[in-house]
Amino acid sequence: MQILRWTTLGTLFCVVFAVSFNFLLFRDLGDPALSRALFGSAVVACLLAAPSFFYLSLKLRQLAKTNHRLNTIASIDGLTGCLTRRAFSTLVDDWLHGAGDPGNAKGDTNDKRPGTLLVIDADRFKSINDRFGHQCGDEALCVIAAAIRASMRIDDLVGRLGGEEFGVFLPGTVDAGEIAERIRRKVETASFSPQECPHQLTVSIGGASVSGGGTFNHIYRLADERLYEAKRGGRNRIAVGPATPTVPPLRLVSPNLASAT
Repeated sequence: MQILRWTTLGTLFCVVFAVSFNFLLFRDLGDPALSRALFGSAVVACLLAAPSFFYLSLKLRQLAKTNHRLNTIASIDGLTGCLTRRAFSTLVDDWLHGAGDPGNAKGDTNDKRPGTLLVIDADRFKSINDRFGHQCGDEALCVIAAAIRASMRIDDLVGRLGGEEFGVFLPGTVDAGEIAERIRRKVETASFSPQECPHQLTVSIGGASVSGGGTFNHIYRLADERLYEAKRGGRNRIAVGPATPTVPPLRLVSPNLASAT
């Protein structure tokens, strides 16, 4: 429909222009000659403009589809279907600074908003590659990505930050510890049987929350520090808290730890 619309409008414009030009040029020839001149200009304009505009519109449409496909390839991780690190970090920064918000009609980038970043890392992932091969390792990443998406809300973002590390951004003020624990349990109970050998997957999760503003790099650094805190605590744990160095307590959760420490 878009190609047809542009072809029709372009052809009509050329016909109107050609007829108007010939009318001004040959209006002194008399009615019979003028009528033939106007008819001829309209026919020639249609014969030349219609296929030209159709071809041009078709090529522009193909170019737009190609650009959209390339943008999708650049934004989506081909293995897991998650956002790439670049796309993920850009969307996180946009949220934290109010950019791209439909409710922010003025495009005011000073409208800083809260959010939480969870950094999720597969535990002992190298052993999966070493024992079962890299193809099974890729399968494990897909299982983990599916478990993460199944635990998220509709507005949350998930990206693959690199290797076996994933990121989840929770916009607004939420109980990040509860969502992180839900992800941990979902991965822990996910079915993964490489080479028909059941193997339990686990992840460690670090999280940092900001009450307003901040940047992706800032909260990623803090969340990554808490991820290693969870790793040092024995893996298959979460460690989340505010992105404020003056508030040291972290929430550590493991299968054998009923309360936060």
